[in-house]
Amino acid sequence: MVHFVGAGSGAADLITVRGYRLLGEADVVIYAGSLVNPELLHYTKKGCEIHNSAGMTLEQVLAVVKSAEAAGKTTVRLHTGDSSLYGAVREQFDQLEELGIDYDVCPGVSSFCGAAASLRAEYTLPEVSQTVIITRAAGRTPVPERESVRSLAAHGATMVLFLSTSLADKLQDDLLAGGYAPGTPAAVVYKATWPDEKIYRCTVETLAATVAENGLTKTALLIVGDCMGADYARSKLYDPGFTTEFRKGAE
Repeated sequence: MVHFVGAGSGAADLITVRGYRLLGEADVVIYAGSLVNPELLHYTKKGCEIHNSAGMTLEQVLAVVKSAEAAGKTTVRLHTGDSSLYGAVREQFDQLEELGIDYDVCPGVSSFCGAAASLRAEYTLPEVSQTVIITRAAGRTPVPERESVRSLAAHGATMVLFLSTSLADKLQDDLLAGGYAPGTPAAVVYKATWPDEKIYRCTVETLAATVAENGLTKTALLIVGDCMGADYARSKLYDPGFTTEFRKGAE
């Protein structure tokens, strides 16, 4: 059996209870060493076989899994954040299915959630934005043209950009050309929820300069949107004059 486990956004205690239990039961752990907090490996049992996938290919990862399965061992594939976002898990699922190896998935706390917590931000504010766009800038890994940052920027929604810090110059140009106002609030969150987390608040027009001035090249999220501004409408959910399924509004 293979368990794909979301390690959480960085802090070792942000793994789920289920993920913690699965780590403690695993005979073999293959973890994304370039991104997963190594403190999580302290949750493994004595004698657990640990592999760092940072220097491995898909074929090498599968070879470890097949060896574990042949020996009747349980494997945890430990991914950063939640594996459904930029986790490269679909190709692993497909290969395991072809091999007849059973697997399941344990969700994790994504870094975009960790970043919101660190910023004390609500991405979906009434009358500001009710949509969160999670995307990345096109670099060595291409992005479908219909999903270019420039085209998505036209919505003016909250945007969270993964894997884009090293492309900040072009990213800023695309955000502005797509429709964000120069003064739109932005933030760069380096290693969200890790002990060495850093937060840099800026605007869209100063985003690239903020990244460059602080020497940031990776392991950071870029957040853009008026959800970090001062203006928003009060939620209807807790408005005393608004009737819900559970209470009648005051007249």
